[in-house]
This record gives sequence, C-alpha cells and structure tokens, in this order.
Amino acid sequence: MADKMVILHNYFRSSTSFRVRAALNLKGIAYNQEAWHLRENQQRSTAYLEINPQGLVPALVWTDGTVITQSMAIMEFLDEVVPQPALLPADSAGRARVRALTQLIGCDIHPLNNLRVLRHIEQEFGADSEAQANWFRHWVRASFDPLEKMLSSSPQTGEFCHGDSPGMADITLAAQLVNNRRFELNVESWPTIHRIGLACFAHDAFDKALPGNQPDAE
Repeated sequence: MADKMVILHNYFRSSTSFRVRAALNLKGIAYNQEAWHLRENQQRSTAYLEINPQGLVPALVWTDGTVITQSMAIMEFLDEVVPQPALLPADSAGRARVRALTQLIGCDIHPLNNLRVLRHIEQEFGADSEAQANWFRHWVRASFDPLEKMLSSSPQTGEFCHGDSPGMADITLAAQLVNNRRFELNVESWPTIHRIGLACFAHDAFDKALPGNQPDAE
C-alpha cells in the first residue's frame, strides 16, 4: 500500500497546533488538516479520543499511519524523519540549549495558560475575562523576563534564537507570541524576543501557520 498523506489533527487557534504547522511548513512536508473545535469540546468526542486518548490537539498521523501526540515530540519526530532543514543544532550543547529555550515556553508558560486552565479558573474560582487575562500575562512575564536575558546575553543568539536559521525554539516562541496578541501583551518590553518574533513572522512558513490563515479559521 502506498504511503498516505500526512494528516494533522488540530485547531486553528491552538498554539501547540501552530507549532506543528510551522514545523511542517519549514520542512516542506505536505499535509491535510482535520479540525477539532476546542471551544465546542470536539476534542472530547469519541471519534477524536480514538485518535488521541488524552483529548488534546495536535495529533499527527504520519504516512504509515503512526500517530504522534504532543507538539514537542512531533517536532523532534519530524526532525528525525526529514532531517533538513534542521530544527535542532548538530552539536549536543546546542541541542540542549534549544530544548531548554523551547521548554521554558512549552513547559513553564503554556500549561498554565491554555484553554482548559483558563476555563477551570473561571468555573472553579469565578475568574472573569479580565482576571483570566491578568493570569495569562503574569505567567508570560514570569518566563519572558529570564528568556529575554538568556537570549540577549548569549553569543549563540543570532537572527533567531539559536543562530541565523529558525528552529524549534523559534517555533515555540512564535506560537506564544500569537497567543500574547490575543491578551494584548506588548512584546516590545522584551526587545530581543520582539526582534526574533519579527524575523519569524517575516518567514513564509510561520505566516502560513498563523491562525487566520487556516481553513477552519472563524
């Protein structure tokens, strides 16, 4: 049986979905999208739970039918099966640095600020939209302050987070910057992050990954 088209199960506004779209675009991998509307809880449907029992997007179905979940795992998978252009540096120290920058956002900001957490603090603690926005901004600032120092002080920072080619850290940063816009968080307070963000969004792969450029965008 011939290999099938790559399928990305995602939601247009999901930042983790943005990460994978950008990675696929950078790699030049053609893919089809299946949309699951998070605000309508479609990701909790029986049909989607058969794909990803965790009920979270994204989920990537590779050409041989293999299902990979979790955006950072998907990006590393893509880097192994389609090595160029690389999302991670060739050297061990460089890979560790990029993973650390990636996880600073993907593990320290995103889990506290995603939709299910914002819904929980609304339902459990009565947090209205302004309280949710303040929550979101607090946790971004808590990590963007040290991230700015890490990027601005390192000779390994180039046009992008690590050197002059976009990689996994830039993808994760760009996804967070898209979320920041929705909560009116001015990134110019962090000049190095702001500069790298501008470089990312000038790149076609990132532009094509933006929420408003997806077929399911509202």
